[in-house]
Amino acid sequence: MDRELIENVHPSDWINPEPAGRYNLVVIGGGTAGLVAAAGAAGLGARVALVERQLLGGDCLNFGCVPSKGVLRAARALYDARHGAEFGVAGGERLGFDFATAMARMRRLRAGISRHDSAGRFRDELGVDVFLGQATFTGADCIEVGGGRLFFAKAAVCTGARAAAPEIPGLEAAGYLTNETVFSLTELPPRLAVIGAGPVGCELAQAFARFGSRVTLLQHGPQILGREDRDAAELLQAVLVREGVDLRLGVRVLSVGQRGDVKAIRIEREGHPAEIEADAILIGVGRVPNVEGLGLEKAGIAFDGDGIRVNDFLQTTNRRVYAAGDICSHLKFTHMADAMARNLIANALFMGRRRTSRMTVPWCTYTDPEIAHVGMYERDAKEKGIGTTTLTVSLADVDRAVLDGETEGFARVILRKGSGDILGATLVARHAGDMINEFTLAMAGGLGLGVIGRTIHPYPTQAESVRRLADAYNRSRLTPFLKKLFTAYLAWQRSRG
Repeated sequence: MDRELIENVHPSDWINPEPAGRYNLVVIGGGTAGLVAAAGAAGLGARVALVERQLLGGDCLNFGCVPSKGVLRAARALYDARHGAEFGVAGGERLGFDFATAMARMRRLRAGISRHDSAGRFRDELGVDVFLGQATFTGADCIEVGGGRLFFAKAAVCTGARAAAPEIPGLEAAGYLTNETVFSLTELPPRLAVIGAGPVGCELAQAFARFGSRVTLLQHGPQILGREDRDAAELLQAVLVREGVDLRLGVRVLSVGQRGDVKAIRIEREGHPAEIEADAILIGVGRVPNVEGLGLEKAGIAFDGDGIRVNDFLQTTNRRVYAAGDICSHLKFTHMADAMARNLIANALFMGRRRTSRMTVPWCTYTDPEIAHVGMYERDAKEKGIGTTTLTVSLADVDRAVLDGETEGFARVILRKGSGDILGATLVARHAGDMINEFTLAMAGGLGLGVIGRTIHPYPTQAESVRRLADAYNRSRLTPFLKKLFTAYLAWQRSRG
């Protein structure tokens, strides 16, 4: 971690303030949910304390969204430069690349972004009492940190989650990378084994393959991105394989051994053993909630292996204490943590009744192409007994995608059968994460696909694929009977001269 970043998010000379009587809100955890809750409450006039034991900014700033997107951007720039022959760009694979320079750029930009989450800003600009250290509940309305006691009317536990490591014999001894350590690399591993083909595994497998590592991606299930639309996952699988990723599906990792500097990974697929050699192993198999050391039992706060238990209003089993973010959500996204924190402020401080279950939450895997989704999949609707109509538009039929050379992908919408009500949508495109917002807004506002069809979209854009779905829906409504009726009416109109 670089010095500028650390001095922003955990200053070495920080002195905790004296506790200021009873706080309206004490926030434990300075990741996305905690920072949004603290800043929002303070901005509304509340007396707020924020406690963080490690790095302000949490996983997103330090080990997640921010550094990963810096790395993915470098990988995309390199890929585009080396595959620009059809656009008249010469050089191809001969173009040079410096991994250390790309990583240094990412760390420099991350340090600049960290000022927004800095201890100094929250203290000096937002008026929040910032405490660095381990927070522990000592009772139903009191938290201890650094020898000081913080009494509260309400508290928010926003301690997030950390990377999980599978129990594989020999893995600890051999050593491995997670999202918390991979962004500190300064040298490119010649051979990288990635265990877990979820979003983190897929994103970084593709990035490191583009950088020049020989990447092996190991997945226990039958497809990558197990919860995603099968067509979307299979399209991305084909892209990864074409770009040189050695994809192994349906495998079980038996053990990891060390031979000198080489890590030997023993795997099994359908009863057939094999061994893979790698210079580094990256783990991307899930996350574990950060509940240790909080003294939750002393405050009467129930929790389990999935994190803190909350009701639909984010209230824990202690009526004074709420929670938000990865510590209590099965959707572990930065934007979900942000939205939950906003609900928490309203519910905890202003007697609001905002329900988490009513939130419309999109997400995106930032591979190339990206896979974005919101709402239900077809299987979800089927499980609920809801009849559906599914419409799909290929990017190969969208002019801008053709001109961009980005025709691998599609736009898909799931409608309630017999209506234009949007139940869910999936987009596979280079900028699918930006494009999904139109569907999210429509669903959150109760707007049907017909409204999107009546909305003028600029031409040529890849977002036209969304409007084309609406066109397809309108064509489906033109039954033979209606067409016959329209034809008769128009003929009558002509006959009148």
